[in-house]
Amino acid sequence: MKIIQPKVFLIAEPHIMRGELGEFLKLVGAPEWHTDASSDAEELSELMGRVCYRSFAPGLNPNVTKIREGNAPYLANIIEQEHGSIFEHSQLSFVFANISRVFTHELVRHRVGVGISQESLRYVRLDSLSASIPTIIQETPEAMTIFTRTFEYLEKQQRELSQVFKLDNPETSFHQKKRATSAMRRIAPIGLATCIGWSANFRTLRWVLENRTQPAAEEEMRIVFGQVGEIVTKRYPSIFSDFTVEKVEGFDWYKPAHRKI
Repeated sequence: MKIIQPKVFLIAEPHIMRGELGEFLKLVGAPEWHTDASSDAEELSELMGRVCYRSFAPGLNPNVTKIREGNAPYLANIIEQEHGSIFEHSQLSFVFANISRVFTHELVRHRVGVGISQESLRYVRLDSLSASIPTIIQETPEAMTIFTRTFEYLEKQQRELSQVFKLDNPETSFHQKKRATSAMRRIAPIGLATCIGWSANFRTLRWVLENRTQPAAEEEMRIVFGQVGEIVTKRYPSIFSDFTVEKVEGFDWYKPAHRKI
């Protein structure tokens, strides 16, 4: 058994197609429009907001004689007004590694505005087992002994079943390997380490970040989304400008001033 820690990787973010954006701005009469956004994600959110009112420059919409300049002030006003739909246009993609099936079973409850691709234990054989160990287990020597002994035993059963089904034999077909691997996962612990790809738009991400770092959340959730919070609040400061961080029980709790925008 190998003891590991959850790890978050941000692998993709929005990219604006500058040529097409330029053509659109010419069409609406604002070819000189630009923003001081620090990322394409924040610029895209601002852009979609300005599309709603044609507020790229004064006079483009006769009803608009004054516009709010700057990405941070613009998005701060959007957040305050709770017009959160513009944050659905920008999406981030993460890979959460070294996380348990306990974590993934809770994560998939968040379905709106997300994409999910999970490592398949029907195809990935468990020849070894890894796990992150909850604090309450680590704090109790007897519990640590039971926890590690159980994992080591189940790891041994996976290897013995591999031998029974001759899964390392070159003559064993992939079909047979898949059948056996699918069956063998049924005695794998729910706490084993795996990975999952998770994409979410910013509106959803704000909501999940708040709820999954609060003190009542499951510990592994708090660990993973604490890492998410550290990444996104630094990389997209305008979108998360109303968030504050409070340390509770050793974990960061990300709290917005405006909930469910």
